[in-house]
Amino acid sequence: MPVLRVSTIMLLALGLSACVSEPSTPSLPQQQRQEAYNAAAGDQVQHFHLVLHDIYSWERLSDTQVVVYTQPTRAYLLDVWPCSSLNYTNSIGLTSSANQVAVGADKVIVSHSHLACKIEEIRPVDLAQFKLDKASQRHIDNLQRDSDASKPAA
Repeated sequence: MPVLRVSTIMLLALGLSACVSEPSTPSLPQQQRQEAYNAAAGDQVQHFHLVLHDIYSWERLSDTQVVVYTQPTRAYLLDVWPCSSLNYTNSIGLTSSANQVAVGADKVIVSHSHLACKIEEIRPVDLAQFKLDKASQRHIDNLQRDSDASKPAA
C-alpha cells in the first residue's frame, strides 16, 4: 500500500511540475500589442501619481510587463519582476506611498494570490503614438470593383 501511495504522489508531482514549467507563448496579436506599447513608451521615470489608488484599467502584456491606465488618456508601462500569476488574474492592485507609485519601492499585487511583483521600471506611454502604431498595423486589401460586376443582371 505505501508503494502505491508514493507512486501516486510522484505522478501527481510530475504532472504539476509539467504544468508549471510549460513555457507560455503569447499569441501574435499579444506580441504585436506588446511591441506597440514598447515603441510608444517614453523614457523611464522614477514614479507616477495615482489618485486614491484607483486604476482606470490595465492590460497584461507578459509575465514581466503590465500597462496601467490611471485615466483614459494616461498610461504607464510597468516592467515587473517575473510574475507568472499575472497570467491567471482578473484584477491587480498597486502599492503606493503618498499617492506615488515608485520604481523599486512599490509592487503590482495580483489579487487572487496576493503575490507582490516588484516594479523594476516605469515608462509613460504616448497614447497618441500607440494609436498611430495600432492603426498602421491594420492591413486592408483594397480591390477595385469590376465595372461589369456592379451592374445588375438583366
